[in-house]
Amino acid sequence: MGDQPLSIFQVSGRAMSAQLVRMNTTASNLANAGTVASSPNAAYRTMKPVFRTQFDEASGMATVNVESVVTAGSDPVKRYDPGNPMADKDGNVWESAVDETRELVDMLETARAYQNNVEVMQTAKSLIIDTLKLGR
Repeated sequence: MGDQPLSIFQVSGRAMSAQLVRMNTTASNLANAGTVASSPNAAYRTMKPVFRTQFDEASGMATVNVESVVTAGSDPVKRYDPGNPMADKDGNVWESAVDETRELVDMLETARAYQNNVEVMQTAKSLIIDTLKLGR
């Protein structure tokens, strides 16, 4: 990771950035729930970030980064809907298989993880300020 040890602010900041990616993919999944396409390849598929943890030997702390964003979950669901303008020649559409309940749970977990890192940064800041006051 470099010669300089990571600070608690960098560790929390990276974790917050990773949670923002998770929140954005969750929001995209929810926005595309129930959308239809004319083929299974064109149908929306649930996205999930893949996190990678790295250990920083200089500071003894671990950080988390987003390694990639992948498609996950169930395949699109074929539904007969000949009146839909997106229907193929056989009258079928493919609906995204977004699990809205799971996505909402992910959103809550993400918000909590983000808030926890905000609190870590606020606590570290308070401790630094209190330590500086001791030197006066």
